[in-house]
Amino acid sequence: MTQRHLFPHKSGGGLSAPGFGLIRLAPLVAAGLLFEGRLPAQTNTNSDPITALRQLVELQNRQIQDLGEKVRQLEEREARREDASAEPHLPAIIIDTNGVPESPAAAAPIELAGGTTNPPSPEVSIGAVGFTARSADTNFVIALHGLVQVDSRSFFKDSPYSQANNGFLLRRARPILSGTVDRDFDFLITPDFGVPSVQLYDASVTYRFRPWLRFCAGKFKGPVDLEDLQYDTTVPFNEHSLAADLAPIRNLGFQMSGDIPMGPGIASWTAGIYNGVGDGVLPSNEVINNNLEFGGRLFLQPFKNDPASPLQGLGFGAGGSYSDVVSNAAVLPSTIGGTQPGYLTTGQQQFFAYNPLYGTVVANGAHWRFSPQGYYYIGPFGLEGEYVISDQSVLNNVTMRQAALNNSAWQISGEWMLTGEPASFNAITPAHSFDPHAGQWGAWQLVARYSQLNMDKNVFNGFSDGTTSAGDAYAWSAGINWWLNRNVRILTSFSQTTFQGGGGINLGVPSTQAPPATVAHQNEYVLFTRIQIAF
Repeated sequence: MTQRHLFPHKSGGGLSAPGFGLIRLAPLVAAGLLFEGRLPAQTNTNSDPITALRQLVELQNRQIQDLGEKVRQLEEREARREDASAEPHLPAIIIDTNGVPESPAAAAPIELAGGTTNPPSPEVSIGAVGFTARSADTNFVIALHGLVQVDSRSFFKDSPYSQANNGFLLRRARPILSGTVDRDFDFLITPDFGVPSVQLYDASVTYRFRPWLRFCAGKFKGPVDLEDLQYDTTVPFNEHSLAADLAPIRNLGFQMSGDIPMGPGIASWTAGIYNGVGDGVLPSNEVINNNLEFGGRLFLQPFKNDPASPLQGLGFGAGGSYSDVVSNAAVLPSTIGGTQPGYLTTGQQQFFAYNPLYGTVVANGAHWRFSPQGYYYIGPFGLEGEYVISDQSVLNNVTMRQAALNNSAWQISGEWMLTGEPASFNAITPAHSFDPHAGQWGAWQLVARYSQLNMDKNVFNGFSDGTTSAGDAYAWSAGINWWLNRNVRILTSFSQTTFQGGGGINLGVPSTQAPPATVAHQNEYVLFTRIQIAF
């Protein structure tokens, strides 16, 4: 800040050049005063002229010093008024159009008079990755993200008894609130207002002790299924594959994770304890099983930090879980798509259910899952695959029949970026965002997938009705996705699912005119579309 001085040549505590001029003129001024009889009262007029002149000079020096002090005080007041009238340190507003928050030049320390700098300011960032506000020291951060997915489903060749409805649905509508408190503590809250009802998907607190050790508590994605660990904003199809049926949607409990010290991101691990949860289930916010579930995952990306290697995009590992359940129906698979616990097609219809002719099935005994998994991305091409086993011990509480049912599923999917962008497990950023005025059309992605789910054949010995439930399901899907920009995409895909077994419909028994019989009765053909915005 430039300071304005009344005496531009004044420095230190000495007199300025105009002050010395006044001293030189003092004898003449004193002579005039003597002549006119106007000496100040402090001057002894009875003294000789030399003494009177000396007294006058001393008086003028004191007055000049007083005047200099008053000038200094006036300058300080003026400087304070200038600072008070200047623009205050408001949060710096950062509007980011490239998806990467940047620090504005205004946030950099500015040199002030005297060598001091202004303190850093809080920042508010608005961009493709959401809305973020952070404190000046960056120890406190709050971020707002959002996801809206509007879908359509159109079923073909379904029977008159099918309950598959064509139409539109709000698949996901999620405000996502996340942030950091006191540098090392993170939180995440994700409610969902889409189908089938309002639910809480994520609510967790994480403490980051070191890169190799983080602690997380609450509701969050578990360690088993690779496809579930992909963001819902970036999955290549509207719905997950049949392999995802054998893993929970979320876990509720306590988890530790981190990077093994082999280089950033080369090897990561997860281990946790959770409330037991059934296959394909979003857990409730309460305890449903007396015994805890243990889970873990190890994932390797050995060439991640070597840009020159053709294997840089290779990742592989395995996840699993184990629990011991005591006679509990709540730990069976989800009832979505039907009225009994069971498994779903890609069209979200139930093709298998635990519905014996006599009795009721409950989970009883060991339940373990294991999933080897991996992906590989190179240039515009990508592959992802996994194999999932869910071994569930069950009990028919009427016949008292027990069995350990080993159900398995697998899937492999591929993608090809037609416009040349790098394929990725995460979001795609088009090389040229959609702008028809400039002749730019975003990014185009071709996707394909095959998956199947095989039920243990012992399931039809007193735990399910083989005349209505299918024992196996096979699904293939293909589609094309249009990424208009990083935040907006349009998905279109077609899926066909065929079944082995089940599908019997007895028109005289109303209970068989419902899933899974009406679903497994014929192949499922469904066309999906989606308009999505995510930030």
